[in-house]
Amino acid sequence: METRDKSIIYGILGIYSLMISWHYNHSIILLIIHYIFWPIYLIYELLIGHLSHDLWRTIPLSYFK
Repeated sequence: METRDKSIIYGILGIYSLMISWHYNHSIILLIIHYIFWPIYLIYELLIGHLSHDLWRTIPLSYFK
């Protein structure tokens, strides 16, 4: 994988974690904090189970309806 491919994936995962943050919190302050620490936040959401039961797909699709 080239550097550009990695940066595109990194950016998409960052936007994905911000969508998850807004879905659960609806707070601008928490959104900014999760934007700064989004890799840690995404791992945290995976470990506690907020993205289980098909929510990993349902949350992003809810923004594009």
